[in-house]
Amino acid sequence: MAAPVVEASRAVLPEALKPGPPRQKSQAMESVEDILYGSIAGIIGKYIEYPFDTVKVRLQSQPDHLPLRYTGPLDCFRQSLKQDGFSGLYRGISAPLVGAALETSSLFFFERLGRETVYKSGLCAKDQALPLPALWFTGAFSGAFTSFVLTPIELVKCKIQVPATASSDGMVHKAPSVPSVIRDVYKHEGVIGFWHGQMGTFLREAGGCAAWFGFKETTTKLFYVWNERGIHTQAEKDALRTEALPLWQQAVAGASAGMSYNFLFFPADTIKSRMQTTAVGGTAKKNTFFQEGAALWHQHGLRGMYRGCGITVLRSAPSSAFIFMIYDGLKRHLPL
Repeated sequence: MAAPVVEASRAVLPEALKPGPPRQKSQAMESVEDILYGSIAGIIGKYIEYPFDTVKVRLQSQPDHLPLRYTGPLDCFRQSLKQDGFSGLYRGISAPLVGAALETSSLFFFERLGRETVYKSGLCAKDQALPLPALWFTGAFSGAFTSFVLTPIELVKCKIQVPATASSDGMVHKAPSVPSVIRDVYKHEGVIGFWHGQMGTFLREAGGCAAWFGFKETTTKLFYVWNERGIHTQAEKDALRTEALPLWQQAVAGASAGMSYNFLFFPADTIKSRMQTTAVGGTAKKNTFFQEGAALWHQHGLRGMYRGCGITVLRSAPSSAFIFMIYDGLKRHLPL
């Protein structure tokens, strides 16, 4: 009986006091929010996941012609801590922090452009929520464009994360810095050298981001349906869907997105990491994406393709959960 009373009280409000339609943001302000809030969320997420990412790259980049240096993620953690200390797990984080800001802001920016593309195509009315298949598409759209931003940053990151090894003269050389890697790549391979491994990044991001956004939206929708149990009126259901999910449900949705992103297209990331950790310069011919993948498959099979996957999926759960929670929270509570 409470709902009719509320509706009746609204009916007698003076026109000037009635709530108006929500303020519509301009495309420019939407873009600023995507870039600013996506950058903040990405940087925080990168601090959470970076030590695990370092271990993942070291596991992925072990040479084929030598015995495996690490028996698994825990052994890699142990050896890395013994050799470089805890700070060694954060070696080269400056470039990834920039990359995380660019990646996350680009993902949300291009995902919104993907939504605008779907609306302009006429497949869905502007005032309607996009169906789940369209949201999987906008994720792939976002990842495809973001891959071109990410490849140079990940190339620098991967070259720094590989541990220092002894050369033929027995000397252990100092780990490279960000400026030295950039200088060497440009000197030996030119500007195009920074996009070595682009195919791997493209496949990982286009497919992975379809799953990242798709699983997040799918899980979110399932939680809303679950929360609507016992609610019978459409008005109450519509009101519920304007509210944010409880934090634990937001975390589960974000975590499921991160785990699916990393697991489904992990082989593409493994091949990309191997390509990007090869030595700069020299006379050796660089393998293409498919050549590198064939060599890895011949040497180690499917297990080699997923080397380091467990720790990657593990670290992606809290990282992705925080990214979505921070981004959505800032968008909801601090609109520009």
